[in-house]
Amino acid sequence: MLLAIDCGNTNTVFSIWDGARFIATWRCSTDHRRTADEYYVWLTTLMTLNKVEAHISQAIISSTVPRVVFNLRVLTDRYFNCRPLVVGKPECKLPMPPRVDFGTAVGPDRLVNTAAGFDRHGGDLIVVDFGTATTFDVVDQDGAYIGGVISPGVNLSLQALSMAAAALPHVDVSKPATVIGKNTVACMQSGVYWGYIGLVEGICRQIRLEHPRPMKVIGTGGLASLFQQGTEIFDAIEDDLTMHGLVLINELNKERDTQ
Repeated sequence: MLLAIDCGNTNTVFSIWDGARFIATWRCSTDHRRTADEYYVWLTTLMTLNKVEAHISQAIISSTVPRVVFNLRVLTDRYFNCRPLVVGKPECKLPMPPRVDFGTAVGPDRLVNTAAGFDRHGGDLIVVDFGTATTFDVVDQDGAYIGGVISPGVNLSLQALSMAAAALPHVDVSKPATVIGKNTVACMQSGVYWGYIGLVEGICRQIRLEHPRPMKVIGTGGLASLFQQGTEIFDAIEDDLTMHGLVLINELNKERDTQ
């Protein structure tokens, strides 16, 4: 079985793949101070509570937080007796290398989403990921990552707004009943929701103008389904896109190791 770990700036997701499907998925807050022992106690407790029997023999990690990787490596080495693949490291091969400016380090999550998006939808894609940052990954016709856009994430923007303006409260992200808000909370929710709809539609429009072929737009991340309700820009929403990409990259590396 494969332990797939996706470590983002806000949350870290652990999924167990049995060769045919994900049998369990759990998440915790990302914290570089969390030790390998703490991860193991947390994971095994959840396995016991959910009656999950997992015999993990492989692991793969995608992390946008470099300081977390060491303890995740120790976790898999010490407790599962396997050396993890780490996306972005030279020993971890990708279906297609990215085509970007020399010396540019592409985020591992973006490489994983590119591989998964191409596998499911083919080339000429825009993958919009609603995470701590809202990212737009451009996938060429052969599956290579060729660049993209990074903008502040939805929750990050709300947090900055409430911190910078003393009179404005913190509000949850939701689709407002009307664009015109009748109170402060409704005004803020409308500004964030419809503002990000405009951002996504506008950036995708500009990317399409620069790309020589028609493009599909795929949404992923925790808020993708919510924003899909306000626009027709998305051709598909993929909740498990990153985890699917981790499985693909792990299988690719296993095949190359046996050749």
